Amino acid sequence: MKNSLLLIAALCFSLLSSFGQARNINVSGLKRKYVLYLPKDYQAARPHALVFNFHGGGMTAVEQMFYTRMNQTADQHRFIVVYPAGLKNDWNVGFDMSYLHGSDDIGFIKSLLDSLKKEFQIDKHAVFATGLSRGGFFCHRLAAEMPADFAAIASVGGPLPDSVRYYHRSAMKVSVMQVLGNADQVVNYDGKSGAYASAEATFNYWSMKNNLVRNNIKTRELNRHKKDETVVQIKEVKGDGAGVSLVTVRNGGHTWPGSDPFNIGYPLGKTSQDIDINELIWQFFLENKK
Repeated sequence: MKNSLLLIAALCFSLLSSFGQARNINVSGLKRKYVLYLPKDYQAARPHALVFNFHGGGMTAVEQMFYTRMNQTADQHRFIVVYPAGLKNDWNVGFDMSYLHGSDDIGFIKSLLDSLKKEFQIDKHAVFATGLSRGGFFCHRLAAEMPADFAAIASVGGPLPDSVRYYHRSAMKVSVMQVLGNADQVVNYDGKSGAYASAEATFNYWSMKNNLVRNNIKTRELNRHKKDETVVQIKEVKGDGAGVSLVTVRNGGHTWPGSDPFNIGYPLGKTSQDIDINELIWQFFLENKK
């Protein structure tokens, strides 16, 4: 039995190594973990965009990597992707944890970004963040607290946390995409009192912070393939060096659009197959480099 367990562990490590590098970094006396993926045609001398991809609460960095399938997008568009791991599989977003005195996840990301910049040729104008659920909530905190580092964020299933809005002091612009299903039963599209804003309020907040409230808002619908009952609607505003986008998945649940539908015992709802959210996110990032 012991030998069998060792063999399984070795196979799992080998599988992970083929998809990404399991690493750790010491931050304030704590060992923080992450998975790093370099695109297949990575060239050390060439500057690369860097995308942080944050897992949801209760998930692991490896699960986020396989679920979102962002390594495939990284290969196609030649960017580096890193999957940080939260302490106890969570992120400090200001509810269910003290914003000021909970885990120092901002310190972790600052240290990790500094370390990656020393090791690799990173395009400083193309550092981005995306994430699911708690990871998506945390992306808003990064936009508020590290606007000099992140050009844009794309949150999936995690609108603006109340604590981020309360403590947000920077006037620097950061482009923001919010993706949310209006049938999400885990994170409410209309917000939750004492926790987070609605999807529409999130769009309005970042439009205001980026001085875009007087610009023309455009809307469009994506449902070309009609593979399921979901309809993807996009509301966006651009200009003055920043953009804000709200991607609403009508009838969509607490899922990553374009990924494999799965259920782990929670009411996750429908996964739209009408779009590849990775591609939509990447195009938003490209349009909003600093």
